[in-house]
Amino acid sequence: MNTSENDYQRVTMALGFLDTHWRDRPDLEAIAAHIGLSAAHFHRLFSRWTGTSPKRFMDALAHNHARTSLLEGLSVLDASYDAGLSSPGRLHDLFIAYEAITPGEAKARGKGLEFTWGVAPCPFGLAVMLMSPRGLSALGFADPGTELSTFEDLRGRYPAASFIRNDQQAIALCTDIFKEEKSVPLALYGTPWQRQVWRALLSIPPGRTTGYGDIAKTVCSAKAARAVGAAVGRNPVSWLIPCHRVLGADGRLTGYHWGVERKRSMLVYEAITA
Repeated sequence: MNTSENDYQRVTMALGFLDTHWRDRPDLEAIAAHIGLSAAHFHRLFSRWTGTSPKRFMDALAHNHARTSLLEGLSVLDASYDAGLSSPGRLHDLFIAYEAITPGEAKARGKGLEFTWGVAPCPFGLAVMLMSPRGLSALGFADPGTELSTFEDLRGRYPAASFIRNDQQAIALCTDIFKEEKSVPLALYGTPWQRQVWRALLSIPPGRTTGYGDIAKTVCSAKAARAVGAAVGRNPVSWLIPCHRVLGADGRLTGYHWGVERKRSMLVYEAITA
């Protein structure tokens, strides 16, 4: 077995160990001993293969488990201990780091938030928008007859929020975006990593394209291309945060939530207007 295969087997063993024991928060030495490596060697190997540290990987598992517990009805206190955390304060820190919201806000699932939503014609069919008092929170696209399914797609981010339809407000905002090309305020939710990727998307000039690997190099390392792809896919405000300018490694138009044909139209539109 060559070195690469050995490394793969060891990382696989480590992931299985962490998946079973993450609540116990094993230290670096304990994990390394399980796969027969020194702590320093294991840390380098794990970070190279996964793009994160063992500690952050366990944090991510704890966060995901706690989020599920909260949405199933557990209190913040119970969700904290169920995720193997020492206190609700630790859970609070995890949620701020991963989602930029508190556990209470995650549990509320948008409860108390009031959105105006609307549909407006735009150069790419119908724009469907969620607007909060602080700014635009989501922008998606639909074909005639599918605008309600696009709205349901967007409102799934805030299932407990209240929504009032106002197409005139959406039409006015759409005019600002596509005709007047004005800057509009955004009210976004996302993890620090997602916001970092979205910020990198904003650096791609209109009429230009790039690849997931290039974005990954910008924010950290080319090896994080898959993680970048996940963050791009979570972009809530299409067009304004231009995820349509990112292409697959082979240059193909892939992975656009609102359809590859629409992505092609956006790129042609930008190439002409630029």
